[in-house]
Amino acid sequence: MSKVATGRNSRFLKVRTPVSRRQILISAFAIWIAFFAVWIAATAMGWVNPILVPSPVDVFGTTVRLFTDQGFGADVLISIARVLAAFALASLVAVPLGVAMGAFPAIDAIFSPFVSAWRYLPAPSFIPILLMWFGTGEAPKLALLFLGVIFFLITLIADHTKEIRKELIETALTLGANRRVTVFQVMLPAVLPNVIVAMRQMLAVVWTYLVIAEIVASTTGIGAMMMRARRFLHTDEILAGIIVIGALGLVFDMIFAALHRRLFPYLQGTR
Repeated sequence: MSKVATGRNSRFLKVRTPVSRRQILISAFAIWIAFFAVWIAATAMGWVNPILVPSPVDVFGTTVRLFTDQGFGADVLISIARVLAAFALASLVAVPLGVAMGAFPAIDAIFSPFVSAWRYLPAPSFIPILLMWFGTGEAPKLALLFLGVIFFLITLIADHTKEIRKELIETALTLGANRRVTVFQVMLPAVLPNVIVAMRQMLAVVWTYLVIAEIVASTTGIGAMMMRARRFLHTDEILAGIIVIGALGLVFDMIFAALHRRLFPYLQGTR
């Protein structure tokens, strides 16, 4: 009996061995079913205050009502636009600078101390000065989202660029490649898959800063709706906003994963 159990465990927990699509789907649904089962049980059995923790049915109904009766779809689109705009600006700076820092030690020596120091500064601490600099429009919100991701993204891309196999670069130089060819035709294609992975990871960070950014003198967006709900103890609306942000983050994560598979199909067997 113990040998059978041990055999099953060994088959289930294989180190770095891909699992079937069926197992992936079953596992994904099972964890969410367990989560909502605990939530439903907690509200049905009276373990939690229904004002502070409404049931999933109430939250789902509130989410539908927000979209159908209160124009929440416009807030969602505004939040998506803010996230994508700030992330696009951060990527336009981080990708070339990160690759340059990884390719050229002289550039890394200049920017690395600066970038490393800024990574440890919490972006929300800049809210007062951003308001003084940019007022209460869109600029401080985009600036906060930009600051929340830019320095981490630069560091990740620089580190990935530094990890390119030295033999690959030496081979290109031996064959007569100049600096431009080595960077753009050898190093950049080699690091691009990891750049997409880093962007996928850091987009999640932008979403985590969204509510903080939309607290800043904002009347639109998911975060603004959640702050209005807090004033009237509408916990169901707050949870609806959290669920919508999580769902949007999951959708964008899946888009980046699909993009990675589409652009680099030759890497799928190595992951």
